[in-house]
Amino acid sequence: MLPRPIEYTNFRCNEFIFVKRKYRAPLYLQRGPAGSIGKRKTMPSNVLENKIAIVVGAGQTPGSTMGNGRATAIAFARAGASVVAVDRDMASAGETAGLILAEGGQAMAVQADITSEAAIVAMVRQVMETHGRIDILHNNVGIAGAGGDAPVEDISVEAFDLLANLNLKGMMLTCKHVLPAMRAQRSGCVLNVASTAAYALYPNVAYKATKMGVLGLTQHIAMTYAEHGVRANAILPGLIDTPMAIEARVRLTGKPREQIVAERNAMVPLRGRMGTSWDVAHAAVFLASDQAGFITGVQLPVDGGALARLGP
Repeated sequence: MLPRPIEYTNFRCNEFIFVKRKYRAPLYLQRGPAGSIGKRKTMPSNVLENKIAIVVGAGQTPGSTMGNGRATAIAFARAGASVVAVDRDMASAGETAGLILAEGGQAMAVQADITSEAAIVAMVRQVMETHGRIDILHNNVGIAGAGGDAPVEDISVEAFDLLANLNLKGMMLTCKHVLPAMRAQRSGCVLNVASTAAYALYPNVAYKATKMGVLGLTQHIAMTYAEHGVRANAILPGLIDTPMAIEARVRLTGKPREQIVAERNAMVPLRGRMGTSWDVAHAAVFLASDQAGFITGVQLPVDGGALARLGP
């Protein structure tokens, strides 16, 4: 079957220009190896063209693979968005922006500690002064065992506060100060990264509780701002091969990386392997696009079917 025709009289595709009768081939992001950027093929019709996207947590935790935030920032840019890469580590945010610029995309890096309301206010002001609007807010910051998480009888108040501040309070603050701009323009999309740990069996209390809190925050925004044309959805990554997931467990357990990867792969129903940050990024591109324009209040697992085990 031929791809469906399009009506434009001039359409540039790579090095070729088709005039009058042309056809639109399927467009997609190439899934690369877990830690690679992946060669750029053809973008999904520039579904985020002219969108201004803030990616909070766009930096990179050290490790051999790519984190969800960096992959999503790159995927947004490949889909046509102008990306604001936000991270408390300016060098890491700048590296993400540099990768986007090297591919011919549009990006700027901004340093901000999301637990500081003053820093968030300054970040949003800078974005509005630069771009005049905000179309997408993608909240990706999170911390788990490395923050001292533990079962409820064992966790310290300091560890619980740390995870609550980073995983939940920070998202609330970015939403609090971005939503007025979205409400005023009567459009926008908030994407909050939660976790399947919100529903699945999970040994430690703070990560599970804060990720469940992210779902409540997202649902509240979806219902409160629907009348203003603003959508809000949550992405629930499952077992994903990222530095935060793997390298942190190597440090905490002392196990070889290969053993941890094998153990996690064995727990995933779909193909018996973990997902990559690109799986999360592709879900984010769809939810942020107008193709998902009638979708709000959704909790989308990206988990290879792991949560299906909890169903009836």
